[in-house]
Amino acid sequence: MKNRVITISREFGSGGRTIGKKVAEQLGIPCYDAEIIQEMVKETGFTPEYVKEAGEYTPGSFLSSAFSNRLFGLTNEDILWEHQYKVITELAQKGPCVIVGRCADYILQDKADCLKVFIHADMDFRALRIVEVYGEREQSPEDRLRDKDKRRAAYHRFYTDMKWGYAQNYHLTLNSGVLGIDQCVNIITSLY
Repeated sequence: MKNRVITISREFGSGGRTIGKKVAEQLGIPCYDAEIIQEMVKETGFTPEYVKEAGEYTPGSFLSSAFSNRLFGLTNEDILWEHQYKVITELAQKGPCVIVGRCADYILQDKADCLKVFIHADMDFRALRIVEVYGEREQSPEDRLRDKDKRRAAYHRFYTDMKWGYAQNYHLTLNSGVLGIDQCVNIITSLY
């Protein structure tokens, strides 16, 4: 029997990670996010910083990174993807859980009884949130959000051939800026 898994994909700054952790806490099941990074660091030998970035975002220019190095075989990003795929699959096989990001919605589509959720919010809500919660002040919050979302979407599209954030690819899309973090948690847990 397939385990019940909730995958949380999210726009940067929308509170998806927080929602995932609260959902898992309310349901009494594990939430995997940083744990995936730690496991991938052990398996690959890459630094945690590299795994955190390269496991969800395309580096710099998407086209240059996607095609330039593949003439000589797998890139570091491809190797990381293979390990990420394996780690997420193994975590879902252990038992019910919540998995945040890292294309888990795609990876588990045929491997788990999966509720695929996408969390989004408008630019103002997310800009305020990354300043207040993450202390992001180095560049314009709006520029940072656009950059992160663009790189996250490109990564997702490259490895899954699916459009990130496209409602038809998810069972549930929630606007955390309108509903609030706690109401998003309540809706997701009610569907579990």
